[in-house]
Amino acid sequence: MSHSLSDRVNKLAESETLAMSRRSRELRQKGIDVINLSLGEPDFDTPDFIKDAAKKAIDTNLTHYTPVAAYPEVREAISRKFQRDNKLNYTADQIVVSTGAKQSIANAVLSLIDEGDEVLLPVPYWVSYREIVKMAGGIIKEIKSDVSSNYKVDFSTIGGFIGEKTKLLIFSSPCNPSGSVFSKNDLKALAEVMKKFPQLYVISDEIYEHISYTSGHESLAQFEEIYDRVITVNGVSKGFSMTGWRVGYIGAPVEIARACEKIQGQLTSATCSIAQKAAQAAVEADPQVTKAMLKEFLKRRNLMIDLLKNVPGFISNVPEGAFYLFPDVSAYFGSNYNGTVIKNSVDLCDFMLNEAHVAVVPGSAFGSPECIRISYATSEKEIKEAISRISESLKKLKSI
Repeated sequence: MSHSLSDRVNKLAESETLAMSRRSRELRQKGIDVINLSLGEPDFDTPDFIKDAAKKAIDTNLTHYTPVAAYPEVREAISRKFQRDNKLNYTADQIVVSTGAKQSIANAVLSLIDEGDEVLLPVPYWVSYREIVKMAGGIIKEIKSDVSSNYKVDFSTIGGFIGEKTKLLIFSSPCNPSGSVFSKNDLKALAEVMKKFPQLYVISDEIYEHISYTSGHESLAQFEEIYDRVITVNGVSKGFSMTGWRVGYIGAPVEIARACEKIQGQLTSATCSIAQKAAQAAVEADPQVTKAMLKEFLKRRNLMIDLLKNVPGFISNVPEGAFYLFPDVSAYFGSNYNGTVIKNSVDLCDFMLNEAHVAVVPGSAFGSPECIRISYATSEKEIKEAISRISESLKKLKSI
């Protein structure tokens, strides 16, 4: 039987990070020893005090529907977290808890973007930004950067990209995939541009807040003059190793928060009641509980940087956050293996998966086709073995 799918789904690309992970699993099922460096997931377990909060929620029968935006006490806890950690004044009615930061971003985009509205995406960007904007009918305008600028757009120059139809900018700091972190001065430059263009809203994705190697995290919404046009996105997945719990949240102007709640009420309703109480325990905890994992990620980052120095043709920056390296690998484009030409990063990633049995993600997924994303959210042993395999496999490539 033939089925006609919507244009919406036919135009939608599969997440390349999830696609690479799926291909890794398929090879593993065939008995091949694949090292998967494609997913953005800490390899640590959720802390016990968070699991205890979830167990208590079960034991006290908090297993029923909750308000769409989350339990009031959960939103109050997030409000206090924003004030304590970010000096942001979001009241409980400005907060909506969702099934992961991805849903939070989708809610916000669908609340703001009409067909034909333009959305600015500094490059590189997280893969799902692009597809969420496409689903909303938005038109993407990329603002390029590369390794020479530490993958950071100069926000003071973006006015030239803003037209009558430009309504939204989305960025992350620390950035997935580059690990770049925007300083207070960087964000102040963006705020100054926003003052000149009052139609421009910004989604500030801060999900990697606790995985930053800089002196402190900075939030765009700290600038009062543009506070009412910023949607701050965060969650517990990365900093507290709670990826499977699926809890993200926003702080936003009341009008946008209510719009997000309205959309969520029709699509999914509230996120899991038990996960909400686990997330409450996470955001109420002293942020120092995240430092042990941060220290380990920093060791791994330094290890991977040192190892990649010995791989010819890989040009890397020094990431200031998250747990990825995003090297420029264009030196290998045009080489070949057994008559097959490596035309781009997709071909190179396929080659490394098949020949080195290491899974990484092509930079084209993030708007930077000259790069690949390598996660170091795994053990030092696996990092050493993976880079060794990559190095050996690349020796098989020949220039045309």
